[in-house]
Amino acid sequence: SSLIHFVNMSRSYKEEYEARTGRTCKPPPQATRRKNFEFEPLSTTALILEDRPSNLPAKSIEEALRHRQEYDEMVAEAKKREIKEAHKRKRIMKERFKQEENIASAMVIWINEILPNWEGMRTTRRVRELWWQGLPPSVRGKVWSLAIGNELNITHELYEIFLSRAKERWKSFSETNSENDVEDAGVSVADREASLELIKLDISRTFPSFYIFQKGGPYHDLLHSVLGAYTCYRPDVGYVQGMSFIAAVLILNLEEADAFIAFANLLNKPCQLAFFRVDHSMMLKYFAAFEVFFEENLPKLFLHFKSYSLTPDIYLIDWIFTLYSKSLPLDLACRVWDVFCRDGEEFLFRTGLGILRLYEDILLQMDFIHIAQFLTKLPEDITSEKLFSCIAAIQMQNSNKKWAQVS
Repeated sequence: SSLIHFVNMSRSYKEEYEARTGRTCKPPPQATRRKNFEFEPLSTTALILEDRPSNLPAKSIEEALRHRQEYDEMVAEAKKREIKEAHKRKRIMKERFKQEENIASAMVIWINEILPNWEGMRTTRRVRELWWQGLPPSVRGKVWSLAIGNELNITHELYEIFLSRAKERWKSFSETNSENDVEDAGVSVADREASLELIKLDISRTFPSFYIFQKGGPYHDLLHSVLGAYTCYRPDVGYVQGMSFIAAVLILNLEEADAFIAFANLLNKPCQLAFFRVDHSMMLKYFAAFEVFFEENLPKLFLHFKSYSLTPDIYLIDWIFTLYSKSLPLDLACRVWDVFCRDGEEFLFRTGLGILRLYEDILLQMDFIHIAQFLTKLPEDITSEKLFSCIAAIQMQNSNKKWAQVS
């Protein structure tokens, strides 16, 4: 009777399979087997239900039932995965929608309330909290400009003067190498030529995945102009690798002349000036201050780095030179810039400690070479939520001394 039961079960499974797939389980004549199939199996999963080729022994009832059960389990698992994926997609869409709503409402507040009353509101707790959440892209450039300021009193007209001077330089360099024609402010022709040549070379390496900055792209000449004008404005600094990333981020958020004004003023801040002029004593001061807070916040990792004699300059120079725009995804780098404009240089070093905190567990397992490689090329899947929660956990206070007192 158990055999009859198996046969009946097998028959009902067979009927269900036929109804679901529209194919018959009745074996065709041996000679034409598999030749007249006008369809493919529904999926690779369904292959388990197929009969064996005629030259092999047929499946036993028990094996057919077991395959049926395995097939059902695979289908159930696939459905489960599909439902899970659908939920994930729904959650991502919901989060994105919420994010867009938040940006839209924040934009209204920035445009209608904060920007018209900038000086009175910029330091209030409410504005600082809103600022921490990231600036809406539509007001980002304006807020950056106001926060960076214009201590150098550069006007649009002044930018045009230095730009035309840069264009003359480019023209004269291509026409002649006569020293008398292009000597300026005690900077040799060779130095200036090298500086302007470096700009040309560096622009193509700036955000290489963005066509807009590549030759023929809409922002290529714009970036060239801002950097060229700066080398004429500050011949004592000239062009230094890394500047192109800072200028590019500003160009993406501001009009050309305003981007130049923000760029020149930003590079005139003590920290940027120290790095771009390669003022070793000042740079060492910054590294020493960074290590004070590194030890305070991440003692285990600090000792691990110390054991390998891994000093901050190995990873910090690249981060500070480009204000993280080369090291982090662009949208995340812009969020770092938002709070950097709010808090000043301290936030650059706090961000560095936030990155180290985020990857502390991984870094503790690594040796010198792997740590250096990892920090030089950070993972691309780094998210603003994770990084900013790590930054928020970093305390920039040591034995009741704040960053400004230590640095």
